[in-house]
Amino acid sequence: MQNGNLKTPIEGVILDWAGTAVDHGCRGPVAVFSRAFERFGIEPTIGECRKPMGLAKRAHVAAMLDMPRINEAWLAARGKRPDDRDVDLVFDVVGEIMPAVLADYAKPVPGCVEAIRKLRQMGIKIGSCTGYSRSMMSELLPKARACGFEPDCLVTTDEVEKGRPAPDMCRLNCERLGLKNPGAVIKVGDTLADIGEGLNAGHITVAVTITSNSLGLGEEEAAAMPRTELDAKCAELAKKFREAGAHYVLDSIADLPDLCAKLS
Repeated sequence: MQNGNLKTPIEGVILDWAGTAVDHGCRGPVAVFSRAFERFGIEPTIGECRKPMGLAKRAHVAAMLDMPRINEAWLAARGKRPDDRDVDLVFDVVGEIMPAVLADYAKPVPGCVEAIRKLRQMGIKIGSCTGYSRSMMSELLPKARACGFEPDCLVTTDEVEKGRPAPDMCRLNCERLGLKNPGAVIKVGDTLADIGEGLNAGHITVAVTITSNSLGLGEEEAAAMPRTELDAKCAELAKKFREAGAHYVLDSIADLPDLCAKLS
């Protein structure tokens, strides 16, 4: 599914991590935010945990605390409205539990490792960026590597001035990989924040559906769903991605080498 007709030799791709390259359905961060808020007497819903996904994790905490229901629940549990100090309190817990939890969700999505191999055979450099900090990635990185996913470059949100949807992480990827033409780079992600990031960086911007946080299905759940139902959900999600400006929408990054070949 596409939104435009762009054709240029592709020199690099920049992949998001959870929901795009690893962690089918982006379940790791949901578990982390749920557990972090529970320490403060708040039980967020899965939808509340997922809504800000793609943002830097402190901004994610702040966005959740701004949600009316959570804001009221915080007042009831803590006797005051949440402020910046409370954002820091929750974020500190997120940072504490994130590394070990994420390591349980390091498995690459189906077709990821083979797609990376094909892209490298095409001479395409593999960048990556994430809303996680470098310390949050400490246990996820070696496990993902052991499973076969190791990009040429990783930029974390704490390495730049502004996180998504600002283009800073994409630009630092390009700098480190020696990619001079942003129009010859594809940014791939599974959230609206990813789409904004890619567009702001001047990249060809691709969204994925089946593995995404936005769909929220684990690998087994997606495989068990009747194909007609899965296709309908993906089509609805693809419409939202295209309306946000995504140039192309794929089922997953397993389809990325074919897209790169067509564009080149």
